[in-house]
Amino acid sequence: MTISKSLQAPSSVVMVRPHHFAVNSETFDNAFQSAIPSSADDANRAYQELTQAADTLRSHGVDVHLFDGDDPRTPDCVFPNNWFSTHVGGQIAVYPMMAPNRRLERRSDILDMLKTKFRVQDILDYSGLEHDGLYLEGTGAMVLDHVDRIAYAVKSDRTSQIALERFCTHFNYEPMAFHAADAQGRAVYHTNVLMCIATEFAMIGSCMIKDSARRDEVLHRLGQSSRIIIELSDDQISKFAGNAIELQGSAGRVLALSETALNALTPNQKAQISNSATLVALKIPTIELSGGSVRCTIAGIHLTPRD
Repeated sequence: MTISKSLQAPSSVVMVRPHHFAVNSETFDNAFQSAIPSSADDANRAYQELTQAADTLRSHGVDVHLFDGDDPRTPDCVFPNNWFSTHVGGQIAVYPMMAPNRRLERRSDILDMLKTKFRVQDILDYSGLEHDGLYLEGTGAMVLDHVDRIAYAVKSDRTSQIALERFCTHFNYEPMAFHAADAQGRAVYHTNVLMCIATEFAMIGSCMIKDSARRDEVLHRLGQSSRIIIELSDDQISKFAGNAIELQGSAGRVLALSETALNALTPNQKAQISNSATLVALKIPTIELSGGSVRCTIAGIHLTPRD
């Protein structure tokens, strides 16, 4: 197993521990989301799940900056990757969110921490696009190839083409947008449930890209850097197998994913991943009721630490 560092795999992350977790009534366009109302027990369980997840990542040498989400108006605060992202060269992007209560998740204290502990040159704030009904929900809406500078994005109400192109122009990514839907014809709401890009492999449910020519183009671009393509079935996607993130640990790269996702993978798929990264399963079944999994709970930090 390689222990060399990669642009794709950050060694530091931000996570937010929820105090008032609940299934968000403002985001029911998400087909992955449970229709069962949440309870106080769910909130307690989600808090413990995120705490344990952060501890597990730290045990593998990942630098976790853990914040508490104690605003009762933000049931989805456990998913910080939707409202900001960080980039090599000292840049931060702040994103426009579709659900009004998700806009309350944006926090100056997290940005202040990043500016204090890492070298930040510029913050580009796209949140004003919300007034025009234009949304781009961070690294949920986009899956970024930091090596080949490609932003893969499923077309949806949460991913405005105008906002996507503006981001790509500012951050020097090539936009690659496409339509995707599940077997029932329901549109995929976020790209990061469909695919995960790591250093030496990519996981994708390409069967959900219905335009065959566009599907072939996406697969071709993913494989250009000699990545192994690991195909995921509709069922595996529904169990969050695509909602994973590669991170840099102290002993090499790790692939963080949920227990639900790990159990959905075949032995051959696990072996392919293990050739490049250690599989690290996090147990977050309560959090997954909100329609997001491990990738959604982690905002990677691609900034240079201060001395």
